[in-house]
Amino acid sequence: MQILSSQRLLTRSAVPAAVFRAPTFRAPASRAALRLSVLLVAIAMAATGCSTTGSTSADARHPAGSVLRVPQDFPSVQQAVDVAREGETVLIGPGVYRESVRVTKPRMVLRGTDRNKVVFDGGVRLANGITVTGAGSVVENLTVHGYLANGVLFTGVTDERLQQRGAGGSAYDPLDTTRFPPVRGFRATRVTAYNNGLYGIYAFDARDGVIEDSYASGHADSGIYVGQCKPCNTVVRGNTVERNAVGIELTNASDALSLLGNRVARNRVGITANSNDLEALAPQHGALIAGNVVADNNAADTPEQADGGFGIGIGIGGGTGNRIQRNLVRGNRAAGVVVTDPPGHPASGNRVEGNRATGNGIDLVLASVDPGNCFAGNRPATQSPNGLEGRAGCGTHGRGALPTGRTAPVQAPPGVPFSQVPAPPAQPSMPDPTAPGRPATDLPGAVDAAAYPLPKDADAVPHSR
Repeated sequence: MQILSSQRLLTRSAVPAAVFRAPTFRAPASRAALRLSVLLVAIAMAATGCSTTGSTSADARHPAGSVLRVPQDFPSVQQAVDVAREGETVLIGPGVYRESVRVTKPRMVLRGTDRNKVVFDGGVRLANGITVTGAGSVVENLTVHGYLANGVLFTGVTDERLQQRGAGGSAYDPLDTTRFPPVRGFRATRVTAYNNGLYGIYAFDARDGVIEDSYASGHADSGIYVGQCKPCNTVVRGNTVERNAVGIELTNASDALSLLGNRVARNRVGITANSNDLEALAPQHGALIAGNVVADNNAADTPEQADGGFGIGIGIGGGTGNRIQRNLVRGNRAAGVVVTDPPGHPASGNRVEGNRATGNGIDLVLASVDPGNCFAGNRPATQSPNGLEGRAGCGTHGRGALPTGRTAPVQAPPGVPFSQVPAPPAQPSMPDPTAPGRPATDLPGAVDAAAYPLPKDADAVPHSR
């Protein structure tokens, strides 16, 4: 799950011990297994109606029309969701909602009337904010914070009886993706997620989706996560992700997956794409990371990453066939872009082209033994090994193995508790929250990656195209 450790993303031969401390595994579970275990516990809580406000049965009176309003029609969001029919919209008025909500019906739209005034608050005691297992469902225009696990979770995992197995991280049984197929169709739009214990917006065992125009900060794992999908058929675009342990993380997430026009700044680690045998569907393959700002990922006022990663812009840990293009990668103290091999997963076929890598500890680092990775047109001032773009240029044939590159030595500072990261400023709300709801069907639609050029300004505010 986590990357950028001496055992997973950056090997000890590539990275001095002062840069990354080794991950600590404690029985009964690895961090990946622990994350899945927390996920299942949260779903189990939702399945038993663990909400501070309780719920009603679907036999309750259904209001006229296709919009159910909270609190006008129902006192809690879960009560409205329980009564809503497939394809309907639950429209939530301003207020603080101290509940965990589950959306199990298909094609539902859960929408706030004001992104900054409709607030789900876990009180640092509830597990998940909003859990979505209904295909084609949407969460939009609201804020979710203070949950012990995740802010918004989209997943095909529906059986709370599933148990993780193994101990110490050595015998973890990956999720059975045949028994639990991915949820098909999801969308998060204009969601503000902050100060949750693991992830802000979390798509796990989910495909055919969009995460857009959202904001995530103060997460002890990553602000936005896409994992265990093949093909993912998902777009993450126009988001601002800052002050997390990791900004955007892709683990075993493969094919038809695009990260476009996001601003990923002031995290400990910016963007990662990695392979991991602790989950299903390894190796990670075929993501496009283009047109993003990845800057200054050295923030001390962030939750401490479990594996010690710090000062990395874009890290490819055992990923294959990825394209990293037209990104502005600036001011990351250890490395701008680094490609390396975790145990059992050599990074191969990755193309790092046309980026602007500047002002990083080392702008480009190749710490993979596979000669199939290539670098071209990134205008780096520093490269490791020296002459990297000439010796591993895209289109170069017959080159031998390169020496192992190294990141700049950086000591990660102590982190802060996720609940103590300052709340973000107000974020742009929907111009017309009363517009008809649009379920998450036929997504992500046409993806025009060329519409996301190399950013000129590291402070540019992203927006989806």
